[in-house]
Amino acid sequence: MCGIVGLYLKNDKYESKLGELFEPMLIAMTDRGPDSAGFAIYGDDVSEDWVKLTLRHPSDTFNWAGFTDQLATALACEADWMQNSNVAVLKVKAAESTVREWITANAEGVLVLSAGQSIEILKEVGLPENIASKFNLSGMKGSHIIGHTRMATESAVTMEGSHPFSTGSDLCLVHNGSLSNHNRLRDKLKREGITFETENDSEVAAGYLTWRLNNGDTLKGALENALKDLDGFFTFTIGTKDGFAVMRDPIACKPAVLAETEDYVAMASEYQALASLPGIENAKVWEPEPATFYIWERK
Repeated sequence: MCGIVGLYLKNDKYESKLGELFEPMLIAMTDRGPDSAGFAIYGDDVSEDWVKLTLRHPSDTFNWAGFTDQLATALACEADWMQNSNVAVLKVKAAESTVREWITANAEGVLVLSAGQSIEILKEVGLPENIASKFNLSGMKGSHIIGHTRMATESAVTMEGSHPFSTGSDLCLVHNGSLSNHNRLRDKLKREGITFETENDSEVAAGYLTWRLNNGDTLKGALENALKDLDGFFTFTIGTKDGFAVMRDPIACKPAVLAETEDYVAMASEYQALASLPGIENAKVWEPEPATFYIWERK
């Protein structure tokens, strides 16, 4: 059992308060997932000739300044960074593949959690309240955010096994449920060039969407194909640079509720996680239909 939550802003009214609005939503899912928690937030975009990466090191005292200076010198590029606990958001004027190659070769212990122009992923083992406090979630700004609280049932309680999972540029996914065909799909996706960091079935779902998008699908097309190719029980919430989506499997045994106002769309495993949102008493509230996906995108 896990908890998933998401908040997508339809305008800029609440962008400066996105983290403040989202924190109680994440904490409300503690009973569904006390083992670990995480979130992906979108905002503070870099231009197309830059890449933004979220990097993690086990130590809070890792020398991110020295790391960034070495990278910028080696790649002869501009770079900037901001530390948040044991995580750093690194902005580099270089190709993502080049930056990743340098990190792999020169920065032992540094793990790439996400990459793109907008996304930042922060996650750790522990209670959702502690994770929110560790990363100062309430002070964050942005356009949309999705989160997850995990109760491990099929694998160990680790940071690597926590959600969200990101397997492509500005793409991430959180999942409540389990996939029955993830081993076969993982092998297929590896042959197609998708890489995985864990044995978690949810990472396979994220990898599948990356593969479909890389092959020219729109988000709508990728989700249509996912309904055909993914077997098991699932409620997904998906984040992209410009969009936010929710999808349920044909049986729809994993709970989900959506709420929409003129200012936002919110999703949660339980309504209680939405109760603190402004204007929720006047929102359109409904349960997502089985074998159906819902997409909101900025044009």
